[in-house]
Amino acid sequence: MLQLEPSWSLITVLIGLSAAFLATKYCLWQRRDAKHPESLRRAAGSRPAAATPSSVNYHFTRQCNYKCGFCFHTAKTSFVLPLDEAKRGLKLLKEAGMEKVNFSGGEPFITEKGRYVGELVRYCKESLGLPSVSIVSNGSLITEEWFEEYGEYLDILAISCDSFNEATNIEIGRRQGNTHHVNSVLRIKQWCHSYKVAFKINTVVNTYNWEEDMTEEILDANPVRWKVFQCLLIEGENVGKEAKRNAEKFVVSKEQFESFIRRHKSIPQLVPESNETMRDSYLILDEYMRFLDCTNGRKDPSKSILDVGVADAMKFSGFDVAMFKKRGGVYNWSKADMRLDW
Repeated sequence: MLQLEPSWSLITVLIGLSAAFLATKYCLWQRRDAKHPESLRRAAGSRPAAATPSSVNYHFTRQCNYKCGFCFHTAKTSFVLPLDEAKRGLKLLKEAGMEKVNFSGGEPFITEKGRYVGELVRYCKESLGLPSVSIVSNGSLITEEWFEEYGEYLDILAISCDSFNEATNIEIGRRQGNTHHVNSVLRIKQWCHSYKVAFKINTVVNTYNWEEDMTEEILDANPVRWKVFQCLLIEGENVGKEAKRNAEKFVVSKEQFESFIRRHKSIPQLVPESNETMRDSYLILDEYMRFLDCTNGRKDPSKSILDVGVADAMKFSGFDVAMFKKRGGVYNWSKADMRLDW
């Protein structure tokens, strides 16, 4: 049988060619990585880093004493972080660039009768030195004693008020027992003035109030800002099989929302936010300190910042920084700079 002796020179040449080919491919990939790092990271299964968390909304509780039919952050859990853990998370956010924190719920004053949110407010202003600390509340559980203890640390208190007609508030679900919601709003306005806290009003435009004219009452209340939202549907929160609410009957059209805005265009503090403007322009932390991504019409949570840090968690926040800026997310948010007539 004929024996073929290997040609070592040929093998050497082939090995050399293979090595050169692989080296060339490696260089091409390196150049691609330098030019398109974002696409490569996405291809690898991760997401690009998000913007600095300058303004964060921390929904530390989902519990509430009201039953607003359109609520899009419902009582799906009763969990609240231990106070020290919440402070640890807030410190991480400050180190990552947070300048403003807004505490929301649920109803923030339902936890420890307001002491919990009060201690967070004090910590953020006194220990972290944040330029702006704010709260969104329905106002029904706030006492003057709370202002006496914590008011100096709070920049802005936003009270939810969808109507100055109490019958409309009852239809919406903004009531507990015999409380009169409008009276609560007006009482808190006076306390804000007395204790030097900037007073703000939030309104959700829905099928029960979209034809109302609130001009006179808003001008009289004279909030520093009047934030007006279009009723928003979020899968798993206020629509769908797993939702605690069914808000479909509260939804207004774009035209109805815009008619409400036109009716109140003379009010200088008016800040309107449609569904398109609102959906992805907020950095939202839930009760576990997970960012909530609403880009797909539901709230998809990241991992907790307490476990993976702020930067990694923010990659899964869905935050649209351009829309945040477009809607006026950055404004004069420190009461020290507002030059208000107390």
